[in-house]
Amino acid sequence: MAGGAVLLAFLPYSCRVALSQASLVPRIGCVTQVCASVWPSLSRWDSQPVRGIYYTPPVCAGHNKWSKVKTVKIPRDAARARMMAKLTMMIRVAVREGGTNPEFNLALAQIIEQCRNKSIPKATIENSIKGAEKSKGGTQHLYEVRGPGGYVALVEVITENNNRANQEIRHLLSKHGAAVCDGARHSFSRKGVVMAMRGDMSSDQALDLAIEAGAEDVQETEDEEEKAMLQFICGMADMRGVRVELEKLGVTTVSSGLEYVATATAPLGEEQLSDAHELLEALKDYPDVLCVWDNIEAKD
Repeated sequence: MAGGAVLLAFLPYSCRVALSQASLVPRIGCVTQVCASVWPSLSRWDSQPVRGIYYTPPVCAGHNKWSKVKTVKIPRDAARARMMAKLTMMIRVAVREGGTNPEFNLALAQIIEQCRNKSIPKATIENSIKGAEKSKGGTQHLYEVRGPGGYVALVEVITENNNRANQEIRHLLSKHGAAVCDGARHSFSRKGVVMAMRGDMSSDQALDLAIEAGAEDVQETEDEEEKAMLQFICGMADMRGVRVELEKLGVTTVSSGLEYVATATAPLGEEQLSDAHELLEALKDYPDVLCVWDNIEAKD
């Protein structure tokens, strides 16, 4: 009501009396009508457009912190927890197969490097290595999958419960129209892959570097944080040499390891791509799944 009191203070006494008797909601339109009846010289106000004054309680600008936690932080923390669990399991398997010394265990050295690139605490890495020999022995499996549209995928699994993992993987595949099959591995080749930061490098420059470093091919990709990356593909025996040469050429490498690279691709339409993406994401979110490789290509 403070606005109405200020407005009334500038009106003649007769107008204020009439307004107080009218018991009207303070509006400029009402003020002009009452004043025109009391003070005829103000009747010209009626011909002018006016805007009403309305009173509403103050509205505070709310900032819901929980919404950001729910939609951003919780999924990010859950994904990081799954990643740490998978890397820990990989360390255990590598230690049981090749020992605890990374200098003589190439697989363990590569996993430790991945952990460092993912900002895994040093204490967590050391505890995983120390507890590897005492932990329950896990087994490693490679599922060959065929999905709708004719694409194939390889799903690498390390688990301590074979029956549970087998049932869960088959359930996820069946839910998304896919199934375990034989022969999918023939569409892939085991290669060494060196991951590097792309930066401002063009495709032609990346190809020239790949040839100079001794790599067979280079492909553009993204990491988990959607940063532009380059995959330098080479033979399994040439992986370490290619990485050393890339470092000499000024390329910032992130990791290196053995992966399955598709030798034949399966083009999919937009709808099939969406369905395949849902299946691949569901598989990657499963705790026992280490990695998923596919030969999917977007149809032009």
